Amino acid sequence: MVRIRAFEDAAEAASQGGVTWGGAATDKVSEVRVKGPLHLSTGQEAVAAGVCAHLNAEDLLTSTHRGHGHTLAKGADATKMMCELFGRASGYNGGKGGSMHIADFSVGMLGANGVVTAGLPIAVGAAHALKIRKTDAIAVSFFGDGAINRGPFLEALNWAQVYRLPVLFVCEDNQISATTRSAPMTAGSSAASARAESMGIAATRVDGNSVEAVSAAAAQLIAQIRAGSGPKLLHAITYRQKGHVSVDPATYRDPAEVANALLDDPIGRARTLLRQRGLADEAANVEAEARAEIAAALLVASSAEVPDGQAAYTDIMTTGDGTWT
Repeated sequence: MVRIRAFEDAAEAASQGGVTWGGAATDKVSEVRVKGPLHLSTGQEAVAAGVCAHLNAEDLLTSTHRGHGHTLAKGADATKMMCELFGRASGYNGGKGGSMHIADFSVGMLGANGVVTAGLPIAVGAAHALKIRKTDAIAVSFFGDGAINRGPFLEALNWAQVYRLPVLFVCEDNQISATTRSAPMTAGSSAASARAESMGIAATRVDGNSVEAVSAAAAQLIAQIRAGSGPKLLHAITYRQKGHVSVDPATYRDPAEVANALLDDPIGRARTLLRQRGLADEAANVEAEARAEIAAALLVASSAEVPDGQAAYTDIMTTGDGTWT
């Protein structure tokens, strides 16, 4: 969780330009800006960490446009991720994809996705392949509450249930869709859960700011899916602490609402639990290590090489004979 928070804080500062993060050791980052839109998952760390703690490298995952947390929790390399954000050749996509296209197949991360709901059918396809191959691996798809109002949500759930696929759908309900509250745009209460249950898919609602609660629920659901139960849905209620993108001050939100939400910060809650269990020093060490790791990633990204101009003509397919260039 603190690795995700450190990464998001550093990326946010770098995207705003002229801002340093982590002290003098990372001053060089002030010279560089993150390339392209940056959607932060600050405040949602407990969902990514609580779910991915129960996944193996063979398990497959799809994410959203707000996918840094899921990607880190699945085991991706923070330095290669930061290089991608900075548009560097050593990034996951050679510096050409940016924040919304990071993927690492070596750890089962099939990719973030800039299209709302697009990750669900991809995860369902992956789950179908896993079933055909008769492995005990599963697929997991993270999506936001805004995604449940798009057609692919119901299509993906229907296909998964009809074929009883090994897939866990995780609704990361941060209560806002871009710049608009989700509730007035969504018919029905507990809509994600209710729509899943209407197809016979069991849904579990959980406090998404409690990493223990998310972990316990995810462990149970994932075990059931591995045992052949078919798809499940986890509906995690959380809160997006930042604006839609890193340069969005989110002035459309009630300041009192935001202040109240910050009091229920998932990392703060976890830190309090660890302190109560006599693990305050261990928790502080983990946080220090996380921030040092991300500071080092920033330094690497700030000095890494940019892609050669000819790289623009690679990783693409012609529309003629279908060969790759």
